[in-house]
Amino acid sequence: MSLVYAGICCHAPGITNRPEKANPDDLQSLKYEFQKLRHEIEAAEPDALFVVSAEHYANFFNNNMPTFSIGMADYYEGPIEDPEWLGIERTRIPGDRDLSRRLIETVMEDVDVGFAEEWKFDHGIMVPLAHLTPNFDFPVIPANINCQSPPLSPLHRSYAFGKALRRAFDAVPERIALIGTGGTSHWPCTPDSGKINAEWDQEFLARWVAQDEEAMTSYHDAEVLSVAGHGGFEIRTSIAVAGAAGGKGDVRFYKPMPIFACGCLIAVMEIK
Repeated sequence: MSLVYAGICCHAPGITNRPEKANPDDLQSLKYEFQKLRHEIEAAEPDALFVVSAEHYANFFNNNMPTFSIGMADYYEGPIEDPEWLGIERTRIPGDRDLSRRLIETVMEDVDVGFAEEWKFDHGIMVPLAHLTPNFDFPVIPANINCQSPPLSPLHRSYAFGKALRRAFDAVPERIALIGTGGTSHWPCTPDSGKINAEWDQEFLARWVAQDEEAMTSYHDAEVLSVAGHGGFEIRTSIAVAGAAGGKGDVRFYKPMPIFACGCLIAVMEIK
């Protein structure tokens, strides 16, 4: 198999934008788990890191909003936000156009997916990369799921996207590490920013850990919006990773951190 690692993590911009405002013990634990994730990915010796993130209107807007999209370029740039605000220096990140194209062609056999030869990385990718590959020294392939602009695809389609990714990974000789980045419940850029429904988060994560496809994909968007905020739509990235990995999960870190406006999360999943 060519999928050699699978995990999920949070991508809250506050992690790099205002780390000093967090509880020091919580921040230290979060950074420790990020570092552990980094070391495990490096030990897996991937040829590329495939990152599934959520669209934040950085590259796509309502006049052209693909449900699923994959980058296809030899390099990318980020962050698209003000580097001083995000706390991450703007840089060029290596990609792999040839590998991206081969993966896209195989994914297209099962799932309709868009592609982009120009892609600016926002905090959804840059915050994880700053922790997982801070030297930006191996190729990254970005993918986005529309978690922003209704109508959103049903959750079972995100699982199917993950399964299509897995078939594509297994069809190439390169070793692929997969990371999904996104949130559970959160209400970003609203008067409720900082609100977190930890009980709902834990319920979803229990379903994810158990690799319970039916339960993971049974949520309805109206329910999610009501109890988990529009940020809760980002569970789609975690569901895609579950579809690709196929095994049971392990939540390494989960902590509601209102100063970062979300429950910060790091988890891994066995590959089957």
